[in-house]
Amino acid sequence: MNKPENHTPRRQFIQQSAALSATVMLVGPTQLLTENKAMKNTASKGYAAKSKSDKLDIWSFERRAVGDNDILIDVKFSGICHSDIHQIRGHWGAQTYPQIPGHEIAGVVSAVGKNVTKFKVGDQAGVGCMVDSCMTCTSCTNGEEHHCDNHATVFTYGSPDKTSPTGITQGGYANNLVVKEHFAIRIPNTIRLQDAAPLLCAGITTYSPLMRSGFAKGDKVGVAGIGGLGHLAIKLAVAKGAEVYAFTTSESKRKDILGFGAKEVIVVDSLDKLKPYAGRLDYMISTIPYAYEVSNYLACVRPYGSFTQVGQPVGGQLTINNSIFMYSRVNYNSSLIGGIPETQEVMDHCAENKIYPQIEVISAKDINATWDKVVNKEARYRYVIDMATIS
Repeated sequence: MNKPENHTPRRQFIQQSAALSATVMLVGPTQLLTENKAMKNTASKGYAAKSKSDKLDIWSFERRAVGDNDILIDVKFSGICHSDIHQIRGHWGAQTYPQIPGHEIAGVVSAVGKNVTKFKVGDQAGVGCMVDSCMTCTSCTNGEEHHCDNHATVFTYGSPDKTSPTGITQGGYANNLVVKEHFAIRIPNTIRLQDAAPLLCAGITTYSPLMRSGFAKGDKVGVAGIGGLGHLAIKLAVAKGAEVYAFTTSESKRKDILGFGAKEVIVVDSLDKLKPYAGRLDYMISTIPYAYEVSNYLACVRPYGSFTQVGQPVGGQLTINNSIFMYSRVNYNSSLIGGIPETQEVMDHCAENKIYPQIEVISAKDINATWDKVVNKEARYRYVIDMATIS
């Protein structure tokens, strides 16, 4: 006697197929493709260094899948920061390779996870110097994710990352980026993406200490080092009503600096040029990215005024002559980028007030030559890579 045929598996298949067909009719194939794509690692390509001495070259790799709280950004522009060079060349310590630099990233959202509420497909978005933190400590919950109390800040490239198929975070010299929505910045449609990109590092790095210094309209603010960061510091300080004094070693920048709104340009070809300004400034910010004698610059600030160092030299070491420092009575401090709320603030502020960086857009094939120009102080004033030129 034959056993009755079991039709349950076939019946389930028919029911599931019917349900899937209904779903296709309801949501359409594009959403299904997006959902299916989010289940897989994200194919990417960008310009990576294979060692600290190698030139950057095209490299195909994978990023993590787009998770429930992630967005996928099609990168349109990526700014070149001197920090990219320092880190890739091992100036700040041993690195893991291959590594793709870039933390001034601007693009368009092409996919979102199911829990994302801050962005939708088609929005302009950017990523700066960090992509994760513990999100539970006092610093993180107060908008200072870059100072995570649990030392869990994950920087945009070169940081150990268990979610990355390469083992480390990979930066923005690439065609795309997967990031938690919390660490992405909304870029208003009133600012071009190529202008927005430098604000995500150079902008926030100068904006944060400038705003926290509390200078008043009409105060004398000094800016030392007029490059990618320094020229934005001038523009931001001028927009807030400061009388800006710019200190540079490049006479060729004088006309540009005055065009940025500075009241006076001091070409420091010798430290004697600083003496007439002793005690005259209310506040000073230095973006100088190499080791130098700080004390004579400090002395330009009035007693009990403040001096902020944001440039990070090789090895992180600066020289301070204490005999000068103690008599100046100036408060010295240093500053590291800014948190996500403050980064959104500077983006919105610059878009609303039309404060744009001075940029030169380059092709991806010119990255290595451009790095040489940055090192040789030839930047005028921020190079931005057009990521559509990746081949």
